[in-house]
Amino acid sequence: MPNYRRFYSGTLWFFTVVTYKRRPILITDNTIHLLRIAMHECQNQYPFSIEALVVLPDHLHCIWRLDHSDTNYSRQWSIIKRRFTQGFRDGKKRNPPFWQSRFWAHVINDEQDFENHMNYIHYNPVKHGYVETPRDWQWTSLHRLIEEGLYPPNWGESIHIPDHVGRE
Repeated sequence: MPNYRRFYSGTLWFFTVVTYKRRPILITDNTIHLLRIAMHECQNQYPFSIEALVVLPDHLHCIWRLDHSDTNYSRQWSIIKRRFTQGFRDGKKRNPPFWQSRFWAHVINDEQDFENHMNYIHYNPVKHGYVETPRDWQWTSLHRLIEEGLYPPNWGESIHIPDHVGRE
């Protein structure tokens, strides 16, 4: 059982953000780097912490902790998507859309909900058949959480995630 951080003050949100027409554009170190830069620039302007994150070729899942006074996460996602797109431009005047215009948001209600969504995020690469074990996926916060001692190195070998999680 992972040693989860305690559910504490601040507003926790689970997000799913999908690429336009599910194009697999999030597959290179460069695109991951652009996404990381876009997120950091947004965090500098509108602070939030990333509790968990997984980036797959055509979508990402994450949990953010926002300040109680900041509930405009749509603004943050708009900035991230825009900055990613600006960084991705390759000299063309107009690129095709990179992101679906909408995203999924779910407020985390309690410790069990937090644990379920942390599990969902970190197990997602296995669910989609990209890897055999969660730790084999490169673009996940699971590696950081293992280093911090919050997850055991073999996490995910026997895990159950309720069917409703990620589809609320």
